[in-house]
Amino acid sequence: MTDVVGASATGSGLARRRRRLWIRGTAVAAALVTLGAVGGGWALYAKLSHNITADEAAAAELARYERERPTALVRGAQNILLIGSDTRAGAGNGRYGRDSGTERSDTTILLHLAADRRSATAVSLPRDLMVHVPGCLRNDGRRGEPAFTLFNSAFAMGGSACTVRTVEKLTDIRVDHYMVVDFSGFKDVVDAVDGVQVCLKEPIDDKAAKLRLPAGRVTLDGEQALGYVRARKSLGDGSDTARMDRQQQFLGALVNKVQSGDVLLNPAKLYPLLDAATSALTTDPELASLRGLYQLVRGVRNIPTDHVQFLTVPREPYVYDSNRDQLVAGRADALFGLLRADRAVNVTKDGEFSGEKPGSPSSSTFRGNTAAEDSCA
Repeated sequence: MTDVVGASATGSGLARRRRRLWIRGTAVAAALVTLGAVGGGWALYAKLSHNITADEAAAAELARYERERPTALVRGAQNILLIGSDTRAGAGNGRYGRDSGTERSDTTILLHLAADRRSATAVSLPRDLMVHVPGCLRNDGRRGEPAFTLFNSAFAMGGSACTVRTVEKLTDIRVDHYMVVDFSGFKDVVDAVDGVQVCLKEPIDDKAAKLRLPAGRVTLDGEQALGYVRARKSLGDGSDTARMDRQQQFLGALVNKVQSGDVLLNPAKLYPLLDAATSALTTDPELASLRGLYQLVRGVRNIPTDHVQFLTVPREPYVYDSNRDQLVAGRADALFGLLRADRAVNVTKDGEFSGEKPGSPSSSTFRGNTAAEDSCA
């Protein structure tokens, strides 16, 4: 009997031991699978972070002039300067013209994110706006003299740091972060979301912009989108005003596409978008990682598209040259004051209006559009 009981006990103990080994082995296997997934995830994270170029030189230049830079007035509000570079250097950019060695800002937008993250306001700054550019450190290591000149000369003279300082002097708004993207990067982002739909009232045949499109609803790929936002002669009245309006409408359509569940909830589409976006960016060091970008955009993703607004800074022909622009002093000051104080800015497609006299300095409504508006409506 003792032998039977002992054998039974031994068998039971062996079974328990085997069960523990099985559980332990399963746990180890699960851990290895988890570590593999985490390792793969970390590899992707590291790759995407490594894609972003940190502009250390610009950060050092801005730190040199920290005392003269504006002070942020509202905690939590953010101002990001978005710079589209017209450089022909780099892979894929040579087809847009010969590299003259002078890199200018093709498009510049001051993006204001409200502290409560319930609205975003993107203000286009015209390339031909006459502004005071400070003495900036040039690319050749020399320091330039202050000048009253075209706005896009700031980027040509001293890159991101000079553009940030010029915008801060113009607006008295603290620029918290900045991003630079070139032609090739813009195309890759559009292609990563499988194109962006726009509506064309008339066919387009523009050899200079390498663009040929039919009228009606058209989904633009990256190459077509670049031609569409850069074209001047064949679209609208040929002015930079029409060009900026078209850029703003396109960016609104792009925001709509990116916010759709088809992109954000689809890893097969989200990763190419993140890869394209990060590869396209040169930013201030604080933003030059996925963590930095995530902290910036995590509250933005829930902003309704009708609260994502686009407008151009109020301006008029420069008094000494009608081919240049100057600020409409009262209206521009009103806009900058609203953004500094993180107060509501409203836009309308049909011109300016408010409870006060239309166009008055106290009006908080400006000509513009939102990301929710359909260009075909």
